Amino acid sequence: MKLLRFGPQGQEKPGILDTSGAVRDLSGKTPDFSGDAVSLDALDAIRAIDVDSLPVVENPGRIGSCLASVPNFFCVGLNYAKHAEETGADKPAEPILFSKASSSLSGPFDEVHIPRTSKKTDWEVELGVVIGRETLYVSEADALSHVAGYCTINDVSERAFQAERGGQWIKGKSAPTFGPTGPWLVTADEVPDPQALRLWLSLNGEVVQDSDTSDMIFSVAEIVSYMSQFMKLMPGDIIATGTPSGVGLGMNPQRFLNPGDVMELEVEGLGKQRQEAVAAL
Repeated sequence: MKLLRFGPQGQEKPGILDTSGAVRDLSGKTPDFSGDAVSLDALDAIRAIDVDSLPVVENPGRIGSCLASVPNFFCVGLNYAKHAEETGADKPAEPILFSKASSSLSGPFDEVHIPRTSKKTDWEVELGVVIGRETLYVSEADALSHVAGYCTINDVSERAFQAERGGQWIKGKSAPTFGPTGPWLVTADEVPDPQALRLWLSLNGEVVQDSDTSDMIFSVAEIVSYMSQFMKLMPGDIIATGTPSGVGLGMNPQRFLNPGDVMELEVEGLGKQRQEAVAAL
């Protein structure tokens, strides 16, 4: 299933794509997509609905984040071999974990706001993983059975805030609009191998990131299992699993976002995004 949310910001409704690609309205069949509403049991209940009996949304308009909110917005750093190389970092021996503020969540076509004092706002196309059941001490062999689905994420980052201001990376990851997510939450049954997905990002029409998830140092199964040794993952938690090479930080000379720049990005099978960068008010 490909689940989505449509409508003006703050007034989104849940929807589903039918086999022809039309949006069907799930209002009244499920609450907004977040938390337990994207648990594996909740997704099974949606799967049992006759999609063709649902109202067609002739003009869905704005597409919002595929999740209304998230209990936790986790991220994995330096998880692509070539990205670690371009930044001059050694490959990590264990996954590098950090968080984005949940308030950074935004729609896949919404503007990205460059923070007022930013000089180094950067782009990062990533595979997003949405957890579907309580997950604690899970093995790698069983980890993927705890995944509700996958989505495209742009882990927008302010590098000076992240690395030059002390403290933890969360400061450079959490500005409003720094978490474009969607357009779809694609259920796990439609993604047989999350380690075989192309992902790319273009800036003003120039492809700057073009890789696939086979370059990940730690697989989705390894990440979910590893995290569950330290914390209980909850339904609706999202994990951004790292970005491939081609970020502005790794360029020579370095290149960062300016107002008017346009990012287009996609993870194979999970839908495309497009954002224009604007100066924050």
